Amino acid sequence: MIDLDRIDPARHLLIAGPTASGKSALALAVARAQGGLIVNADALQIWSCWRVLTARPSPGDEAAAPHALYGHVPPGVAYSVGDWLRDVAGLLDRRLIIVGGTGLYLTALTQGLAYVPPTPPAIRSEGNARLAAEGGLALMVAELDPATRARIDLLNPARVQRAWEVLTATGRGLSDWQADTPPPLISPADAQRILVMADRDWLADRIASRFHAMMRHGALEEVRAMLPSWDPARQWARAIGAPELVSHLRGEIDLPTATERAIIASRQYAKAQRIWFRGRMKDWLPVQADTKDANGN
Repeated sequence: MIDLDRIDPARHLLIAGPTASGKSALALAVARAQGGLIVNADALQIWSCWRVLTARPSPGDEAAAPHALYGHVPPGVAYSVGDWLRDVAGLLDRRLIIVGGTGLYLTALTQGLAYVPPTPPAIRSEGNARLAAEGGLALMVAELDPATRARIDLLNPARVQRAWEVLTATGRGLSDWQADTPPPLISPADAQRILVMADRDWLADRIASRFHAMMRHGALEEVRAMLPSWDPARQWARAIGAPELVSHLRGEIDLPTATERAIIASRQYAKAQRIWFRGRMKDWLPVQADTKDANGN
């Protein structure tokens, strides 16, 4: 994938890439060769209930090199990118190898994250009602402040509603809040940033093979254990493949159908990741995935 001699052991290393592209294997190779703490930057791998289903590092990998922020959040606890940044800040006394596919985590880490106050439930409910009403999107757009209106995608209902909620709740436009972005936790000068690139067809095959391996190693049993507390609205329930396997366990679809749908969802997730990387991380060093890597993490 990349010659380890090209990686500077004196700086932090950030590794991004789509799911199943081999980035975790690269992080482990670097840690074993150069030292460093491997830190998770995948919003799905933070949950304690999902090891197999989210392809977290194996116990053997964790024994081979120190890892942090994997499986450290219990289900039911809210966890944001701001929480993740605070957790990473507590680890900066050593060389970090930060690896993951959550673009928002990585861009917030290297570009800074603006603080925007949370939306009160009453305003969120009002926003939902307004958006659902006839012509609601256009009315929300009309009420936005000009600076925010010029910056966001006005055809994206979620973005418009979020901007409207911020303005309504605080009296200050979203663009103003974002203008106060603090310095990044890790500046580009302090880290080497690598973006793993993968051929689409090769990655699609790798995703399918890995999901079948997950099923052999207990993914369905993980989902079965969480079925009594299943709530699709919760953050932990967004793990790729979980909704499909829940549908199977409830007798709604057979297992081959659930498996195929989960694989399709994983491929769609990888596509969304690539779109984020192309749009937001153009200055990262692109490296080709190692097509001989067996793990695909």
